[in-house]
Amino acid sequence: MQLDIFADSRDVMLRNDVLDALHRRHVGDARQAWQRLAGEFPDDGSLSGLATLIDVLDDGLATPFTEHATLAAACCRLNDEVEPAARRLLGDAAGRAWVVPWWRAVAQRAAGVPFRADVCSHHAAPVWLRAGDWEAARHAVERIVSWRRIPVPLAWMAEARYRADGLESVWPLLTELAWLSPGHFAALLQRLADASLDALRRKFDANFEGSGQTADLAWFPAWVLIDKPGLAPQLREAQPSRQTAPERATRLLLQILNLERQGHQHELVERRKALRDLHAGLYATYMKTR
Repeated sequence: MQLDIFADSRDVMLRNDVLDALHRRHVGDARQAWQRLAGEFPDDGSLSGLATLIDVLDDGLATPFTEHATLAAACCRLNDEVEPAARRLLGDAAGRAWVVPWWRAVAQRAAGVPFRADVCSHHAAPVWLRAGDWEAARHAVERIVSWRRIPVPLAWMAEARYRADGLESVWPLLTELAWLSPGHFAALLQRLADASLDALRRKFDANFEGSGQTADLAWFPAWVLIDKPGLAPQLREAQPSRQTAPERATRLLLQILNLERQGHQHELVERRKALRDLHAGLYATYMKTR
């Protein structure tokens, strides 16, 4: 059987016409091209995904959100339907880039939705993070009262600062988050996927004498000071939290590192004893380096 190249590539040509119009964000051309493809190839596997992208392209609504449920529905649509279709049909990187304007539009419409602890993910800040606008995400978090004392917005701010300025600038916020909520700290580390942080986490998990649970990560800042004492200036900038044992251990180690440089032996002995009383395993790890 002789292959008719033009006939057998007709579906590819029609599909590419739709994709070209989507790249140009021209809804009229995209819908006409989709109708031609559907008319000639009604069983084409790309029709549903292409229709999803055309529909969102045709969505000109800009009404601000007034409640959390409508914001959640818009985010679910982008996350569960639109972005997967875009990445599948346009390519991974191009698909993600294609959806960014809609993440921005949703974030702008969410500006007036207040932060509520029971629906904490329904807020403009994480949507700005999805859109890749780190400065807008920071401003959205700053409008939350006492954001630095609440794990979720604290994690949003840490991520925004990390994306914009790098790891060195975000150590104080990471420290506060570990003290405040080890679970949110662990989730943030996973999202950041920073090679140096991941290496420290693996080393901590392998060497820290704890329960083996996520709660151990509250001790991560104190342990980091032993492994990386050069980070002391950054960790010293962490604001006071709840004065838990892990926080007190971190403060003690900051004092100890300073006393070691000054050579104040009597005070150094007292601080070391206090560290031992807080966590014998952490104290033993510290003494191995001395």
